[in-house]
Amino acid sequence: MAHFAEINQDNIVVAVYSVANDVLLDNGVESEQKGIEFLRNLYNNPTGRYLQTSYNGNMRKYFAGIGFKYDVIRDIFIPIKPYPSWIWDEDSLAWKTPIPKPPAKDGYGYIWDELILNWYEYKKL
Repeated sequence: MAHFAEINQDNIVVAVYSVANDVLLDNGVESEQKGIEFLRNLYNNPTGRYLQTSYNGNMRKYFAGIGFKYDVIRDIFIPIKPYPSWIWDEDSLAWKTPIPKPPAKDGYGYIWDELILNWYEYKKL
């Protein structure tokens, strides 16, 4: 099964669709364009903007979700910012916390706490 994100005029993902793999075949080779044409015909939307996305991240970095932004220059989907304090890291192309996560300790874990803008340590059960 292939997946396609529908992108609005602001490059925001508004829907994600599944398309059977055989629909993508063009002389035995998968073609993103075939999927785009299929969706345009299916939804009677000749100018619809559809882009293929993949669960394993080998296409456009992240699997697209509703609300993600499509970065035209990098040809990637950018996830929704998890918390207001998080920062986009240009090197890893990922959202990062403003404070690095502490090193792991046996029996303890960490979750980000936006109220204190720091990691909260908790004892694992």
